[in-house]
Amino acid sequence: MKFGVVFLFAAALAVPSLAGEADVVKVDVAKEGAGSYRFDVTVRHADAGWKHYANKWEVVGPDGKILGTRVLLHPHESEQPFTRSLSAVKIPAGVDRVTLRAYDSVHEAGGVEVEVTLPK
Repeated sequence: MKFGVVFLFAAALAVPSLAGEADVVKVDVAKEGAGSYRFDVTVRHADAGWKHYANKWEVVGPDGKILGTRVLLHPHESEQPFTRSLSAVKIPAGVDRVTLRAYDSVHEAGGVEVEVTLPK
């Protein structure tokens, strides 16, 4: 009987890691003004409640500098994949491509990233 209890306890602890890493699956970008852009980013992650969920995505320049961050304030267990937006992202002159990467509360970054060319 002790084995069953230990097994159930161990299985309960393992559940958050089953959600894997957060993946960016789609990006729409629009120019808002001189050097300013809006990003609509679709993220897929098997959110498993508050202990393991996609918690942000970032716009990253070619030099690795973070140009914008969209914090995700709650799990999206019943909305997968989901899209959230970030406006007024300032992109330095001369940068024509950026990378979008998502994070989750357990693994942080590590899932699929998407590189996009910025509209002129």
